[in-house]
Amino acid sequence: MSKVSANSKNPKILLVKLSSLGDVLHNLPIVWDLRARLPDAQIDWVVEEGYVHLLTPLLSRDGFKGIDRIIPFGLRRWKKNLLKLSTWREFFAFRKLLQATTYDVLIETQGLLKSAIVCFLAKKSFNAVVAGLANATEFSGYEPLARWFYNQSVQVPKQCHAVDRSRWVMCSAADWPLLERSDSPQFYPLAFTQGIPKTAVVGLQQPYVLCFHSTARAAKRWSEANWVALGKELAARGYQVILPWGSPAEKLVSQSIAKEIPNAFVPSAFSIQEAFSVIAGAALTVGVDTGLTHLAAVLGKPTVEIYCDSPRWKTEGYWSNQICNVGDIQNPPSIQEVLDASLKLLKQA
Repeated sequence: MSKVSANSKNPKILLVKLSSLGDVLHNLPIVWDLRARLPDAQIDWVVEEGYVHLLTPLLSRDGFKGIDRIIPFGLRRWKKNLLKLSTWREFFAFRKLLQATTYDVLIETQGLLKSAIVCFLAKKSFNAVVAGLANATEFSGYEPLARWFYNQSVQVPKQCHAVDRSRWVMCSAADWPLLERSDSPQFYPLAFTQGIPKTAVVGLQQPYVLCFHSTARAAKRWSEANWVALGKELAARGYQVILPWGSPAEKLVSQSIAKEIPNAFVPSAFSIQEAFSVIAGAALTVGVDTGLTHLAAVLGKPTVEIYCDSPRWKTEGYWSNQICNVGDIQNPPSIQEVLDASLKLLKQA
């Protein structure tokens, strides 16, 4: 099977990482890895439409070379409206957009059937490489049937960080030596992270600390009592504690915690696009293993990542001294551990 080599100066490459928020973020470094070695390549990315805003800062423009095309995928919405004619019109429009380019390399780092089918639908050159995961990693979703859609299945360690896993698949597809962690991953352009406007959300007071207490799986949450205790300590030191939410149930939890913490604030719901500004304006972000916590970490902002029932090795921020990772699977951190990590980062700021 022919592979992309350093001599292939302008291959057309398709990245397929559809969701979710944290998974998309941890796939960003391979854009930089590819661009550093193949500056003239075309790099496109298929992503769920709800996460397009995570990719727009990497769009090629004004001399910056990043992602050439973002191709939105509406599967989550389409599944709810399968019998509507408009759904099928949108699907065929997506397929037409996907097939507007003939790809030489397709890199699928999710290991799910829906992602593999996107690779199948894409238009490919005669000797195209379609690379994906050959095996599951612990505590990650994986569907073995996806392998039928690859011509290059990549074996990765069972315990493999999300960033490293994407890099394994990319390096195999391109026939490059494996990248080490010493080649530190990059996520967003420095000019973008430094230029994010601070939020104008009504009710936020400087300095404030964001507390992302919510996550989809209940076992990954830190206890409400712990958040109250941490919030009181931070409030006593002059920080306003901000408690965002993403659903009505999470809003009730935010309100319950806020009642116990002086000057704490529960903001209105905000979008992913608005989250960039809210995070940029924070003195610190403290959060459980969830997408918005990882967004703070990849933006290089002071971040305490709390692990309660997921393995730290899987998504911990290892690329910056602005990130403290505490706790581990079935070993939630104590209030003192989180407070010490928080004060350490606040002192560094």
